[in-house]
Amino acid sequence: MPEGRVVARGKQERVADYRAAIQAMDTGGAPVDAVALKAVHAGPRFRGTFLVNDDVVDALRQFLPAAPAHNAIYLTAIDAFRQALPDVPLVAAFETEFHRTMPEHAARYGVPSEWRERYGVRRYGFHGASHQFVSERVPEILSRPGNAMRLVSCHLGGSSSMCAIRNGESVDTTMGFSPQSGLENATRHGELDVFAVLYMMRRQGWQLEEIYTQLTKTGGLAGLSGVPGGDVRDLETAAASGNEDAQLALDVFTYEVRKTIGAYAAAMGGIDAIAFTGGIGENSARLRQACCAGLDFLGIALDAGRNAQGAGDRVVSGDSSSVAVVALATNEEIIVARRAHKILTAAG
Repeated sequence: MPEGRVVARGKQERVADYRAAIQAMDTGGAPVDAVALKAVHAGPRFRGTFLVNDDVVDALRQFLPAAPAHNAIYLTAIDAFRQALPDVPLVAAFETEFHRTMPEHAARYGVPSEWRERYGVRRYGFHGASHQFVSERVPEILSRPGNAMRLVSCHLGGSSSMCAIRNGESVDTTMGFSPQSGLENATRHGELDVFAVLYMMRRQGWQLEEIYTQLTKTGGLAGLSGVPGGDVRDLETAAASGNEDAQLALDVFTYEVRKTIGAYAAAMGGIDAIAFTGGIGENSARLRQACCAGLDFLGIALDAGRNAQGAGDRVVSGDSSSVAVVALATNEEIIVARRAHKILTAAG
């Protein structure tokens, strides 16, 4: 795990990993009533919010190969919090919860039935806390009822996904069995024919760990552009300096977003609003413009001045646009806190 910093005992301290950060925590003497984690993937049994017990931990381990960059962190955190705060309840609010409303025709893969029934292979969807927040916040911004809205939520950042939300419920999403699928991510590949992986393994004699490393560390926008880390800000800088591969990576990314907006319009029978959030979606006016370019046939028209304005939750579409386009800051933490409060209250 990467070295980082944590604020502890009133000052910043350098820490080696997540375990060290948890051990260095300083609450200033305030009691800790509970710890809530925005957990990622524990399969079909745990698509919700749960008090952490050995069954939850076992499921996180079981689905570790499907979310290696995520589950390992949460397993470490759970173990560290159990040691540091042994009498404090831990709550896992899983990213898959919001997508439980997806219909089976959107969630089921064409794989052998045993894969689905015994091993839980299906489309789960992730970034659920963010998409849920968007589903609640956008109706507030627009002063329109969320239970009568067809909304496309675009969570765009180092990890990106989109969600079709009809009447406040997820009906489709770009991420599938793992957070590895869908849109291109910073260093993780997006949509990919699985036979390309099998082909390279057989062609090169690569073992599983080699494939894991390449597809999670050097794939995605980094793989497309050759720019280490695949940060969109670095790609935009490189593209402005004439780096054609960096520009191509941005073109691939925005094309995927535009194509998905069109697909979700078909899935929902139209669109009333589009929301851009996440580090990229909220802050990059240039990327929002590129994602919406050519979608005027759907009634989508950005206002150049509004789109170029600074931070804050705001409408960036023009007055003539029949589809409202919103840029906003997501708040996954408040969703996790609310879920945790609900389950702790129910547990007494």
